[in-house]
Amino acid sequence: MYGGLGRHVHALAETQAARGDDVVVISQSAEGAADDEILNGVRVIRVMPTAPHVPFDPTNLIGWVSGFNVAVTRAGLGLLSEWRPDVVHGHDWLVAQSAVMLREAAALPLVVTMHATEAGRHQGWLPSDVSHAIHSVEHWVTHEATRIIACSEHMRWEVQRLFDPAKGTIAVIPNGIDPDQWVVSPSRRAKARREFGTPLVVFAGRLEWEKGVHTLIEATPSLRRRVPGVNVVIAGRGGAEDRLRTAAREKRLGRAVTFTGWMLERDLRALIAGADAVVVPSIYEPFGIVALEAATLGSPLVVSRTGGLAELVEDGRTGWTFATGDATGLAEAVEAALTDRRAARRYAAAARTVVLERHGWPAIAARTRVLYRDAIRASKAQDQSGEQPPVRLVADGGNLLTGIGG
Repeated sequence: MYGGLGRHVHALAETQAARGDDVVVISQSAEGAADDEILNGVRVIRVMPTAPHVPFDPTNLIGWVSGFNVAVTRAGLGLLSEWRPDVVHGHDWLVAQSAVMLREAAALPLVVTMHATEAGRHQGWLPSDVSHAIHSVEHWVTHEATRIIACSEHMRWEVQRLFDPAKGTIAVIPNGIDPDQWVVSPSRRAKARREFGTPLVVFAGRLEWEKGVHTLIEATPSLRRRVPGVNVVIAGRGGAEDRLRTAAREKRLGRAVTFTGWMLERDLRALIAGADAVVVPSIYEPFGIVALEAATLGSPLVVSRTGGLAELVEDGRTGWTFATGDATGLAEAVEAALTDRRAARRYAAAARTVVLERHGWPAIAARTRVLYRDAIRASKAQDQSGEQPPVRLVADGGNLLTGIGG
Protein backbone atom coordinates (compact mmCIF):
# COMPACT_ATOMS: atom_id res chain seq x y z
CA MET A 1 0.00 0.00 0.00
CA TYR A 2 1.31 3.43 -0.99
CA GLY A 3 -1.26 5.76 0.53
CA GLY A 4 -4.69 6.20 -1.01
CA LEU A 5 -3.91 4.73 -4.43
CA GLY A 6 -3.47 1.22 -3.05
CA ARG A 7 -6.62 1.45 -0.96
CA HIS A 8 -8.57 2.65 -3.99
CA VAL A 9 -7.48 -0.17 -6.31
CA HIS A 10 -8.05 -2.78 -3.59
CA ALA A 11 -11.59 -1.66 -2.75
CA LEU A 12 -12.69 -0.96 -6.32
CA ALA A 13 -11.50 -4.34 -7.60
CA GLU A 14 -13.21 -6.28 -4.81
CA THR A 15 -16.45 -4.36 -5.29
CA GLN A 16 -16.37 -4.97 -9.04
CA ALA A 17 -15.86 -8.68 -8.45
CA ALA A 18 -18.75 -8.74 -5.98
CA ARG A 19 -20.95 -7.25 -8.74
CA GLY A 20 -20.10 -10.22 -10.98
CA ASP A 21 -17.30 -8.66 -13.01
CA ASP A 22 -14.24 -10.70 -13.97
CA VAL A 23 -11.33 -8.71 -12.52
CA VAL A 24 -7.59 -9.24 -12.69
CA VAL A 25 -5.21 -6.93 -10.87
CA ILE A 26 -1.51 -6.95 -11.75
CA SER A 27 0.50 -5.40 -8.95
CA GLN A 28 3.81 -5.42 -7.10
CA SER A 29 5.06 -8.53 -5.35
CA ALA A 30 4.71 -8.64 -1.59
CA GLU A 31 6.70 -10.62 0.95
CA GLY A 32 4.87 -13.78 1.92
CA ALA A 33 2.17 -13.36 -0.75
CA ALA A 34 1.52 -15.72 -3.66
CA ASP A 35 2.48 -14.74 -7.20
CA ASP A 36 -0.99 -15.64 -8.52
CA GLU A 37 -4.09 -16.17 -6.37
CA ILE A 38 -7.79 -15.41 -6.04
CA LEU A 39 -8.72 -13.06 -3.20
CA ASN A 40 -12.36 -12.16 -2.57
CA GLY A 41 -13.20 -12.92 -6.19
CA VAL A 42 -10.27 -10.93 -7.65
CA ARG A 43 -7.40 -12.66 -9.42
CA VAL A 44 -4.21 -10.97 -8.19
CA ILE A 45 -0.99 -11.42 -10.16
CA ARG A 46 2.09 -10.07 -8.36
CA VAL A 47 5.35 -9.31 -10.11
CA MET A 48 8.88 -8.55 -9.06
CA PRO A 49 10.41 -5.66 -11.04
CA THR A 50 13.06 -6.66 -13.58
CA ALA A 51 16.47 -5.29 -12.57
CA PRO A 52 15.48 -6.19 -8.98
CA HIS A 53 18.55 -4.59 -7.42
CA VAL A 54 17.46 -1.07 -8.37
CA PRO A 55 16.28 0.44 -5.05
CA PHE A 56 12.88 2.01 -4.65
CA ASP A 57 13.96 5.49 -3.60
CA PRO A 58 13.74 9.04 -5.03
CA THR A 59 17.12 8.87 -6.76
CA ASN A 60 16.44 5.59 -8.56
CA LEU A 61 12.67 5.91 -8.93
CA ILE A 62 12.56 6.09 -12.74
CA GLY A 63 14.77 3.00 -13.06
CA TRP A 64 12.64 1.08 -10.58
CA VAL A 65 9.39 2.05 -12.32
CA SER A 66 10.85 1.05 -15.68
CA GLY A 67 11.68 -2.41 -14.34
CA PHE A 68 8.25 -2.70 -12.76
CA ASN A 69 6.51 -1.82 -16.03
CA VAL A 70 8.50 -4.46 -17.92
CA ALA A 71 7.43 -7.06 -15.36
CA VAL A 72 3.77 -5.96 -15.49
CA THR A 73 3.82 -6.08 -19.29
CA ARG A 74 5.25 -9.59 -19.33
CA ALA A 75 2.60 -10.78 -16.89
CA GLY A 76 -0.12 -9.04 -18.88
CA LEU A 77 0.97 -10.57 -22.18
CA GLY A 78 0.94 -13.99 -20.57
CA LEU A 79 -2.54 -13.30 -19.23
CA LEU A 80 -3.78 -12.25 -22.68
CA SER A 81 -2.79 -15.64 -24.08
CA GLU A 82 -5.47 -17.27 -21.90
CA TRP A 83 -8.02 -14.54 -21.16
CA ARG A 84 -9.66 -11.73 -23.12
CA PRO A 85 -10.61 -8.60 -21.17
CA ASP A 86 -12.70 -5.72 -22.47
CA VAL A 87 -10.87 -2.84 -20.78
CA VAL A 88 -7.40 -2.05 -19.48
CA HIS A 89 -7.49 0.23 -16.43
CA GLY A 90 -4.22 1.86 -15.37
CA HIS A 91 -3.84 3.74 -12.10
CA ASP A 92 -1.48 6.71 -12.19
CA TRP A 93 1.82 7.20 -14.01
CA LEU A 94 3.50 4.26 -12.25
CA VAL A 95 1.98 1.79 -14.72
CA ALA A 96 1.56 4.04 -17.76
CA GLN A 97 3.95 2.21 -20.08
CA SER A 98 2.62 -1.26 -19.28
CA ALA A 99 -1.00 -0.11 -19.53
CA VAL A 100 -0.45 1.40 -22.97
CA MET A 101 1.52 -1.61 -24.24
CA LEU A 102 -1.18 -4.04 -23.10
CA ARG A 103 -3.85 -1.82 -24.61
CA GLU A 104 -2.02 -1.94 -27.94
CA ALA A 105 -1.27 -5.67 -27.75
CA ALA A 106 -4.93 -6.53 -27.24
CA ALA A 107 -6.49 -3.62 -29.18
CA LEU A 108 -8.49 -2.57 -26.11
CA PRO A 109 -9.76 0.74 -24.76
CA LEU A 110 -7.62 2.22 -21.98
CA VAL A 111 -9.04 3.93 -18.90
CA VAL A 112 -6.57 5.83 -16.73
CA THR A 113 -7.24 7.11 -13.23
CA MET A 114 -5.12 10.14 -12.34
CA HIS A 115 -4.84 10.10 -8.56
CA ALA A 116 -2.50 13.10 -8.49
CA THR A 117 0.02 14.96 -10.67
CA GLU A 118 3.70 15.65 -10.16
CA ALA A 119 3.25 19.36 -10.86
CA GLY A 120 0.39 19.52 -8.39
CA ARG A 121 2.47 17.91 -5.66
CA HIS A 122 5.05 20.67 -6.10
CA GLN A 123 2.62 23.58 -6.36
CA GLY A 124 3.07 23.95 -10.11
CA TRP A 125 6.85 23.45 -10.17
CA LEU A 126 8.94 20.57 -11.50
CA PRO A 127 11.96 20.82 -9.23
CA SER A 128 14.12 17.98 -10.58
CA ASP A 129 14.88 15.83 -13.59
CA VAL A 130 12.83 13.06 -11.98
CA SER A 131 9.85 15.43 -11.69
CA HIS A 132 10.18 16.42 -15.34
CA ALA A 133 10.27 12.74 -16.33
CA ILE A 134 7.15 11.93 -14.30
CA HIS A 135 5.33 14.94 -15.71
CA SER A 136 6.13 13.88 -19.26
CA VAL A 137 4.80 10.37 -18.61
CA GLU A 138 1.59 11.82 -17.15
CA HIS A 139 1.14 14.04 -20.20
CA TRP A 140 1.74 11.14 -22.56
CA VAL A 141 -0.61 8.68 -20.84
CA THR A 142 -3.50 11.15 -20.66
CA HIS A 143 -3.29 11.49 -24.43
CA GLU A 144 -3.04 7.73 -24.91
CA ALA A 145 -6.09 7.04 -22.71
CA THR A 146 -9.53 6.48 -24.16
CA ARG A 147 -11.07 7.88 -20.99
CA ILE A 148 -9.60 9.55 -17.91
CA ILE A 149 -11.00 9.35 -14.38
CA ALA A 150 -10.39 12.24 -11.97
CA CYS A 151 -11.24 11.83 -8.29
CA SER A 152 -12.58 15.38 -7.84
CA GLU A 153 -13.61 18.45 -9.81
CA HIS A 154 -10.33 20.03 -8.75
CA MET A 155 -8.42 17.08 -10.20
CA ARG A 156 -10.40 17.32 -13.45
CA TRP A 157 -9.42 21.00 -13.72
CA GLU A 158 -5.80 20.19 -12.94
CA VAL A 159 -5.49 17.42 -15.54
CA GLN A 160 -7.19 19.56 -18.19
CA ARG A 161 -4.99 22.57 -17.42
CA LEU A 162 -1.70 20.66 -17.31
CA PHE A 163 -2.14 18.17 -20.15
CA ASP A 164 -5.01 19.41 -22.33
CA PRO A 165 -6.36 15.97 -23.32
CA ALA A 166 -9.09 15.69 -25.93
CA LYS A 167 -12.28 17.49 -25.01
CA GLY A 168 -14.81 15.38 -23.14
CA THR A 169 -12.46 12.55 -22.16
CA ILE A 170 -12.32 13.29 -18.40
CA ALA A 171 -15.01 12.08 -16.00
CA VAL A 172 -15.16 12.69 -12.25
CA ILE A 173 -15.65 9.59 -10.10
CA PRO A 174 -14.72 10.16 -6.43
CA ASN A 175 -12.89 7.85 -4.09
CA GLY A 176 -15.00 5.64 -1.90
CA ILE A 177 -15.13 3.85 1.41
CA ASP A 178 -16.71 0.72 2.88
CA PRO A 179 -18.30 1.81 6.17
CA ASP A 180 -18.63 -1.81 7.32
CA GLN A 181 -14.84 -2.06 7.46
CA TRP A 182 -14.46 1.18 9.40
CA VAL A 183 -15.99 0.15 12.70
CA VAL A 184 -14.17 0.52 16.02
CA SER A 185 -15.45 -0.84 19.31
CA PRO A 186 -15.88 1.57 22.23
CA SER A 187 -13.24 -0.34 24.17
CA ARG A 188 -10.58 0.02 21.46
CA ARG A 189 -11.43 3.70 21.08
CA ALA A 190 -11.09 4.22 24.83
CA LYS A 191 -7.79 2.32 24.85
CA ALA A 192 -6.35 4.63 22.16
CA ARG A 193 -7.41 7.69 24.12
CA ARG A 194 -5.77 6.34 27.30
CA GLU A 195 -2.58 5.46 25.42
CA PHE A 196 -2.09 8.82 23.72
CA GLY A 197 -3.90 11.14 26.12
CA THR A 198 -6.57 13.77 25.68
CA PRO A 199 -7.45 16.19 24.20
CA LEU A 200 -6.27 14.15 21.22
CA VAL A 201 -5.40 15.64 17.81
CA VAL A 202 -4.45 13.16 15.09
CA PHE A 203 -2.77 13.29 11.69
CA ALA A 204 -2.65 10.05 9.68
CA GLY A 205 -0.95 9.69 6.32
CA ARG A 206 2.31 9.76 4.41
CA LEU A 207 4.95 12.04 5.86
CA GLU A 208 5.72 14.01 2.72
CA TRP A 209 5.93 17.75 2.20
CA GLU A 210 2.67 18.01 0.27
CA LYS A 211 0.77 16.50 3.23
CA GLY A 212 1.42 19.68 5.23
CA VAL A 213 2.46 18.08 8.52
CA HIS A 214 5.00 20.86 8.97
CA THR A 215 2.06 23.29 9.24
CA LEU A 216 0.60 21.21 12.07
CA ILE A 217 3.93 21.19 13.91
CA GLU A 218 4.30 24.95 13.41
CA ALA A 219 0.80 25.43 14.85
CA THR A 220 1.31 23.22 17.90
CA PRO A 221 2.98 25.77 20.25
CA SER A 222 0.08 28.18 19.72
CA LEU A 223 -2.41 25.31 20.10
CA ARG A 224 -0.83 24.30 23.42
CA ARG A 225 -1.33 27.81 24.74
CA ARG A 226 -4.94 27.80 23.58
CA VAL A 227 -5.73 24.28 24.83
CA PRO A 228 -3.40 23.23 27.66
CA GLY A 229 -2.52 19.56 27.73
CA VAL A 230 -3.31 18.91 24.08
CA ASN A 231 -1.67 15.83 22.56
CA VAL A 232 -0.76 15.73 18.86
CA VAL A 233 -0.21 12.29 17.33
CA ILE A 234 1.38 11.95 13.88
CA ALA A 235 0.82 8.47 12.42
CA GLY A 236 2.65 7.40 9.28
CA ARG A 237 6.04 7.38 7.66
CA GLY A 238 7.66 8.96 4.62
CA GLY A 239 10.56 10.92 3.21
CA ALA A 240 9.95 13.99 5.39
CA GLU A 241 9.85 12.13 8.71
CA ASP A 242 13.36 13.05 9.87
CA ARG A 243 12.84 16.74 9.08
CA LEU A 244 9.49 16.74 10.87
CA ARG A 245 10.96 15.12 13.98
CA THR A 246 13.75 17.69 13.96
CA ALA A 247 11.23 20.53 13.66
CA ALA A 248 9.32 19.17 16.66
CA ARG A 249 12.51 18.99 18.72
CA GLU A 250 13.55 22.50 17.73
CA LYS A 251 10.17 23.79 18.93
CA ARG A 252 10.68 21.87 22.20
CA LEU A 253 7.35 20.16 21.87
CA GLY A 254 8.51 17.17 23.88
CA ARG A 255 5.73 14.76 24.75
CA ALA A 256 3.10 17.04 23.21
CA VAL A 257 3.87 15.49 19.80
CA THR A 258 4.12 11.73 19.27
CA PHE A 259 5.37 10.13 16.04
CA THR A 260 4.01 6.58 15.85
CA GLY A 261 5.57 5.48 12.56
CA TRP A 262 3.64 2.84 10.63
CA MET A 263 0.67 1.37 12.51
CA LEU A 264 -1.37 -1.78 12.10
CA GLU A 265 -4.69 -1.04 10.40
CA ARG A 266 -6.78 -1.89 13.45
CA ASP A 267 -4.65 0.33 15.69
CA LEU A 268 -4.76 3.21 13.22
CA ARG A 269 -8.53 3.00 12.99
CA ALA A 270 -8.82 3.03 16.78
CA LEU A 271 -6.55 6.08 16.94
CA ILE A 272 -8.61 7.98 14.36
CA ALA A 273 -11.85 6.99 16.07
CA GLY A 274 -10.51 8.20 19.41
CA ALA A 275 -9.44 11.60 18.12
CA ASP A 276 -11.09 14.78 19.33
CA ALA A 277 -10.02 16.26 15.99
CA VAL A 278 -8.46 14.72 12.88
CA VAL A 279 -6.33 17.26 11.03
CA VAL A 280 -5.67 16.99 7.29
CA PRO A 281 -3.31 19.94 6.65
CA SER A 282 -2.37 19.09 3.06
CA ILE A 283 -0.67 21.59 0.81
CA TYR A 284 -1.84 19.47 -2.13
CA GLU A 285 -4.66 16.92 -1.95
CA PRO A 286 -6.52 15.74 -5.06
CA PHE A 287 -9.12 14.04 -2.88
CA GLY A 288 -8.28 13.15 0.74
CA ILE A 289 -9.14 9.55 1.61
CA VAL A 290 -8.10 10.04 5.24
CA ALA A 291 -10.87 12.61 5.58
CA LEU A 292 -13.36 10.02 4.29
CA GLU A 293 -12.11 7.48 6.79
CA ALA A 294 -12.25 9.91 9.71
CA ALA A 295 -15.76 11.03 8.78
CA THR A 296 -16.93 7.42 8.56
CA LEU A 297 -15.61 6.81 12.09
CA GLY A 298 -17.42 9.91 13.34
CA SER A 299 -14.31 11.95 14.14
CA PRO A 300 -14.44 15.77 13.81
CA LEU A 301 -12.51 17.08 10.81
CA VAL A 302 -10.17 20.06 10.51
CA VAL A 303 -8.83 20.34 6.93
CA SER A 304 -7.03 22.78 4.69
CA ARG A 305 -9.04 24.41 1.91
CA THR A 306 -7.33 22.71 -1.01
CA GLY A 307 -8.24 20.34 -3.84
CA GLY A 308 -10.73 17.62 -3.05
CA LEU A 309 -10.75 18.45 0.66
CA ALA A 310 -12.50 21.73 -0.10
CA GLU A 311 -15.20 19.79 -1.95
CA LEU A 312 -15.65 17.27 0.87
CA VAL A 313 -15.62 19.47 3.99
CA GLU A 314 -17.83 22.55 4.29
CA ASP A 315 -16.69 24.95 6.99
CA GLY A 316 -19.29 25.33 9.70
CA ARG A 317 -21.34 22.36 8.49
CA THR A 318 -19.24 19.21 8.14
CA GLY A 319 -16.05 20.40 9.82
CA TRP A 320 -13.61 23.27 10.15
CA THR A 321 -11.31 24.54 7.39
CA PHE A 322 -8.29 26.82 7.23
CA ALA A 323 -6.15 28.36 4.50
CA THR A 324 -3.43 26.09 3.14
CA GLY A 325 -0.17 26.55 5.05
CA ASP A 326 -1.76 28.88 7.64
CA ALA A 327 -0.51 27.66 11.02
CA THR A 328 -2.47 30.29 12.94
CA GLY A 329 -5.68 29.38 11.12
CA LEU A 330 -5.03 25.70 11.82
CA ALA A 331 -4.55 26.37 15.54
CA GLU A 332 -7.75 28.43 15.70
CA ALA A 333 -9.77 25.74 13.89
CA VAL A 334 -8.48 22.94 16.11
CA GLU A 335 -9.15 25.04 19.20
CA ALA A 336 -12.76 25.43 18.07
CA ALA A 337 -13.10 21.70 17.49
CA LEU A 338 -11.68 20.90 20.94
CA THR A 339 -13.63 23.46 22.92
CA ASP A 340 -17.04 23.43 21.22
CA ARG A 341 -17.86 19.76 21.62
CA ARG A 342 -21.52 20.19 20.69
CA ALA A 343 -20.55 21.66 17.32
CA ALA A 344 -17.89 18.96 16.90
CA ARG A 345 -20.47 16.20 17.32
CA ARG A 346 -22.92 17.93 14.99
CA TYR A 347 -20.36 18.52 12.25
CA ALA A 348 -19.00 14.98 12.54
CA ALA A 349 -22.48 13.51 12.18
CA ALA A 350 -23.18 15.68 9.12
CA ALA A 351 -19.86 14.67 7.52
CA ARG A 352 -20.59 10.99 8.08
CA THR A 353 -23.99 11.35 6.43
CA VAL A 354 -22.44 13.00 3.37
CA VAL A 355 -19.81 10.27 3.05
CA LEU A 356 -22.30 7.43 3.36
CA GLU A 357 -24.60 8.99 0.75
CA ARG A 358 -21.96 9.87 -1.84
CA HIS A 359 -18.97 7.59 -1.40
CA GLY A 360 -20.13 4.00 -1.08
CA TRP A 361 -18.06 1.63 -3.22
CA PRO A 362 -21.05 -0.05 -4.92
CA ALA A 363 -22.15 3.29 -6.40
CA ILE A 364 -18.59 4.13 -7.44
CA ALA A 365 -18.10 0.72 -9.05
CA ALA A 366 -21.36 1.21 -10.96
CA ARG A 367 -20.20 4.60 -12.24
CA THR A 368 -16.85 3.08 -13.22
CA ARG A 369 -18.60 0.34 -15.19
CA VAL A 370 -20.62 2.99 -17.02
CA LEU A 371 -17.37 4.72 -17.96
CA TYR A 372 -15.85 1.42 -19.12
CA ARG A 373 -18.80 0.89 -21.45
CA ASP A 374 -18.44 4.42 -22.75
CA ALA A 375 -14.73 3.81 -23.34
CA ILE A 376 -15.56 0.66 -25.30
CA ARG A 377 -18.01 2.59 -27.50
CA ALA A 378 -15.55 5.45 -27.92
CA SER A 379 -12.77 3.06 -28.89
CA LYS A 380 -14.94 1.42 -31.54
CA ALA A 381 -16.06 4.81 -32.87
CA GLN A 382 -12.46 6.03 -33.01
CA ASP A 383 -11.40 2.94 -34.93
CA GLN A 384 -14.05 3.78 -37.49
CA SER A 385 -13.64 7.56 -37.69
CA GLY A 386 -10.32 8.41 -36.06
CA GLU A 387 -12.09 10.87 -33.68
CA GLN A 388 -12.83 10.71 -29.95
CA PRO A 389 -16.57 11.10 -29.18
CA PRO A 390 -17.50 12.91 -25.95
CA VAL A 391 -18.21 11.13 -22.66
CA ARG A 392 -21.68 9.54 -22.49
CA LEU A 393 -22.55 8.22 -19.05
CA VAL A 394 -25.17 5.65 -20.05
CA ALA A 395 -25.57 2.45 -18.00
CA ASP A 396 -24.89 -0.78 -19.84
CA GLY A 397 -24.13 -4.42 -19.15
CA GLY A 398 -20.95 -6.44 -19.58
CA ASN A 399 -18.63 -8.06 -17.09
CA LEU A 400 -15.05 -8.44 -18.28
CA LEU A 401 -12.65 -5.92 -16.83
CA THR A 402 -8.98 -5.78 -15.97
CA GLY A 403 -7.31 -3.49 -13.43
CA ILE A 404 -3.64 -2.64 -13.32
CA GLY A 405 -2.64 -1.21 -9.96
CA GLY A 406 0.68 0.42 -9.10
